[in-house]
Amino acid sequence: MSEPVDQEVEAIKAVLAALAPLSGKARASVLDYVTRRLDVVSTAVPPASSGVAPALSTTLTRPVTSPSTHIKNFKEEKRPRSANEMAAVVAYYLANIVSVEQRKQTINQRDVETYFKIASFPLPQQVRATLPNAKNAGYFDLAGDGEYKLNAVGHNLVAHSMPRGGSDSTSSSRRAKRQSTQRGRGKRK
Repeated sequence: MSEPVDQEVEAIKAVLAALAPLSGKARASVLDYVTRRLDVVSTAVPPASSGVAPALSTTLTRPVTSPSTHIKNFKEEKRPRSANEMAAVVAYYLANIVSVEQRKQTINQRDVETYFKIASFPLPQQVRATLPNAKNAGYFDLAGDGEYKLNAVGHNLVAHSMPRGGSDSTSSSRRAKRQSTQRGRGKRK
């Protein structure tokens, strides 16, 4: 099952790498040619009656996500500490960050595999256990049929609590202060 996902991820990476250095107009031209050559019909835009979908080229010229909101950048911004947190990041990303046409309110195992790989986040040994574990951690509700929906706890984690901890110097200075206070108490006895 992961072989088709791996091939998809590699294809996405290759296309992004090839298009990244081009201007917006050149990207549109390349995508227009490739979609016509491969006879690809966009599911986001209904085909026009003229045989050529004029809205298709406008859909494809608009970036799916801006470079600042690519899943890899979003992951680096949020800095998830575990597969459970990364699953919440993926669900939040798909529900709120991607273009409106691509948004989805639930995620499944395939989304976890695909977006963990695209974001360069290590896959857990048991990928199929990731979403049930994240649900048990309180981040998701079961939506049925292998689909999970990010709940308010998961949403708030990603939107308001990540990245966690702030600067390391602040937390280490607090820890040092606590330890010195505790040592001082121990000497009085």
